[in-house]
Amino acid sequence: MPREIIATPDAPSSPLYSQAVRAGNHVYISGTVGIDVKTGALAGDTIQVQTRQALANCEAILNAGGSGMDDLVEIGVLLARAEDFVGFNEEYARWFASDPPARYVAKLGVDLPGILISIRAIAVTA
Repeated sequence: MPREIIATPDAPSSPLYSQAVRAGNHVYISGTVGIDVKTGALAGDTIQVQTRQALANCEAILNAGGSGMDDLVEIGVLLARAEDFVGFNEEYARWFASDPPARYVAKLGVDLPGILISIRAIAVTA
């Protein structure tokens, strides 16, 4: 099965990994953080703002691959601080008010200055 690299200037990128890869009808989104590509900086210093931006980045990547947030089947979340779990859930619930994808949340084991969250996801399209 051939794989297709999905890339967009509307989300953070790195030469070290693809923003997403499509394999068949699955789209695998790499971990994305709350960087605003318009400014090149973190969107803010709260978990809510960084969660909002990270999810917006995921949405931009999905859209670039002809998919959308409704196609998500799993989301993996890494939090820098366990105490941000409640604030993360507040913002997350705004994005997935009903029928949310499967999800896991864990504490990030690496200290990345200023980064409070990283989100990876898997979508399945028709």
